[in-house]
Amino acid sequence: MRTETPWGVWDPPPLDGAVRLLAPLRAPWWISGGYAVELAVGRAFREHADIDVLLLRRDQSEAQRVLAGWEWWAADPPGTLRPWRPGEILPAGVHDIWCRPGPDEPWRLQFMLDDADGEDWVFRRDARVRLPLERLGRVSDGGIPYLATEVQLLYKSKSRRPKDEQDFEAALPVLDDHQRAWLAETITLVEGADHPWAARLRAALAD
Repeated sequence: MRTETPWGVWDPPPLDGAVRLLAPLRAPWWISGGYAVELAVGRAFREHADIDVLLLRRDQSEAQRVLAGWEWWAADPPGTLRPWRPGEILPAGVHDIWCRPGPDEPWRLQFMLDDADGEDWVFRRDARVRLPLERLGRVSDGGIPYLATEVQLLYKSKSRRPKDEQDFEAALPVLDDHQRAWLAETITLVEGADHPWAARLRAALAD
């Protein structure tokens, strides 16, 4: 879906095309955002303005290696874009990178950088929330790595935009009790006990 932004047009490739671009990465990566929820649910249910890809911050240089020659821009500070130069290590506060094949091309992929402490993933909004890296992702029936649904929904729980609510409704039936309990606990910790998603998750556990 082509989308206009103040920084140019987004026109992401089909998901399978993005996966082919990412296949040479020598570090773990996961499809994230709304596509991650669709991969967990097993069907498409809404349009997507972009394709989000999660990388660990320590592996950020792999993105530039695989897509050599592309143009890279970092959200630094958030809400703005500035060039990300080859070989530059982005500062800790930068989590969002846009890229495209060239200056006259539309934006194709958005990379998100997450932090790790040894073998643990660390939630960038609250370091009290951690998971072993081995639990951070799943693999779809088609072999596509994607961000664990409960982690993706934790990120979406802050904004609760219409598309986030749609993703939550679609994902809730496919979460197992362990995922529901973890998500209810972490949303309560980060966003407060009165968050409506936490209440829905607790009710689903009680059924």
